[in-house]
Amino acid sequence: MTENLLIIFVKNPVLGKVKTRLAASIGPEKALEVYQLLLDRTQTITEQLPGDKVVYYSDTIEQDDIWKENIYQKKLQQGPDLGAKMQQAFEQGFEQGYKYICLIGSDCYELSDEIIAEAFEKLQTVDLVLGPCLDGGYYLIGLKSLHPEIFTQKEWSTESVLQNTLQDAKRKKLLFALLPTLTDVDEEKDLISIDDLLLD
Repeated sequence: MTENLLIIFVKNPVLGKVKTRLAASIGPEKALEVYQLLLDRTQTITEQLPGDKVVYYSDTIEQDDIWKENIYQKKLQQGPDLGAKMQQAFEQGFEQGYKYICLIGSDCYELSDEIIAEAFEKLQTVDLVLGPCLDGGYYLIGLKSLHPEIFTQKEWSTESVLQNTLQDAKRKKLLFALLPTLTDVDEEKDLISIDDLLLD
């Protein structure tokens, strides 16, 4: 066990259940293809990172997929909304004894191993690290102790998430740092961030 834990939130890649906003414009089959590309990208940039890693699945824990059991722990997301699920994952990590924990999703093709490493580095000197998305959310959150208010009373998947989270941090007098602003792939306009996927 190391001091660092990287939590990766993924959705099980099931036709019609992933990238639904994207599917509305490009169709469910193509949306699933895009999501699989995002999963592959997330696996590629995290596999060689130092520290422990755990994949939290949305519905069922899958075996023999791209997340190799000798590299990634596997768990199931638990909670009524995204905030509760993230809080529970952080709680588990801190209970296991990890000192620095970062959580990412699997929607950001522009995310790199260097940016994740930078997040862990910043956590040495601040309480909270956030990776802003252009849509007003965040692609990464890092903590070194649990602050439940960070995960409550948010309208998840809206443009207010990042600002509301920063307001919570300021109220709690938490030291925070921001990473580069990137694009989450949620709608067709976001596909410009995926430069090696040609849409028909």
